Amino acid sequence: MKAAYLIKYGASKTSFEIRETERPVPESNQVLIKVEAFGLNFADVMARLGLYKAAPPLPAILGYDVVGKVESVGSEVSNVKIGQRVTALTRFGGYAEYAIAEKEVVFPVPESFQVGVAVALATQYSTAYFLSHNMANLQENDKVLIHAAAGGVGTALVQMALHKKCTVFGTCGSPEKIEYLKQNGVHHPINYRATDFEESVWKVVGTVGLDAIFDPVGGKSVKKDYRLLGPGGRVFSFGVSSMNQTKSIFGKLRVLWQFGLYHPVQFLSNSKGIVGINMLKIAEENPEKIAKAMGAVIQMTEEGILKPHVGGEYSVKDIAAAHEFLESRKSTGKVVVKW
Repeated sequence: MKAAYLIKYGASKTSFEIRETERPVPESNQVLIKVEAFGLNFADVMARLGLYKAAPPLPAILGYDVVGKVESVGSEVSNVKIGQRVTALTRFGGYAEYAIAEKEVVFPVPESFQVGVAVALATQYSTAYFLSHNMANLQENDKVLIHAAAGGVGTALVQMALHKKCTVFGTCGSPEKIEYLKQNGVHHPINYRATDFEESVWKVVGTVGLDAIFDPVGGKSVKKDYRLLGPGGRVFSFGVSSMNQTKSIFGKLRVLWQFGLYHPVQFLSNSKGIVGINMLKIAEENPEKIAKAMGAVIQMTEEGILKPHVGGEYSVKDIAAAHEFLESRKSTGKVVVKW
């Protein structure tokens, strides 16, 4: 089979090579999928830059989500059948013509689903569901700030917060994305490049802070997030995309320092909190929680509650361009690569 290997860290145009490799064989609790398409996630960009510690050593096959047909199953698999179209989470290995997934995170999807929709449900929408339903437990009338609201997870979080009847603030980095946020239903879209998002939020809420903030950016934005919280509010930090904006070790250390220093007594006295979420760790240790999220978002999409947006489709021969597009922060929704 063919696979897109990450062969060196750095610029996307020199980092990938299509190679022949052996087709994997599923173990008793695994499913082998003939991949129709795979999705890109910002963690892939971080891995390509050598900034994602969990990534396998080079040469590596990246990839966290795929859509395709079940090719074969292990002896303990009964939830899917050979020939079914499925979406699945992969612990790397998704950038290939055939990929392995654990049975718990493989779900049938309708033939009518676009490939980008199917893979968005596996990662971005399942992540958003876990954040909004399991971790934040959003309630009606909650005031919610979503950073990178035009991205894959951001788009999903907006739709879920709106479904919960929350008031939604969303940040993005261009006038074009402001229009996208408006179309997705964001009540208060904010271009963080043109205005300070903290000041913009305070102008709307007055002295009453926010109930939940979802932040995949990290660094100095988290400090502002914490100040924006009201009693009982929490920041959910699930990424450090700001790390890829600097190449020096000192710049990366500065980003980490910009998160700020906190103490549990500070959280206690202010009734506020900061929660860190690593979805790969959750998937490894508690796959049943991810499975529940995947099942829920597939059903919600079939019912028309969720509407995943596909922001770009590429051929595998153009994987470098796909990575560059995602890294440029010009993308909206899900970026997908097809075989």
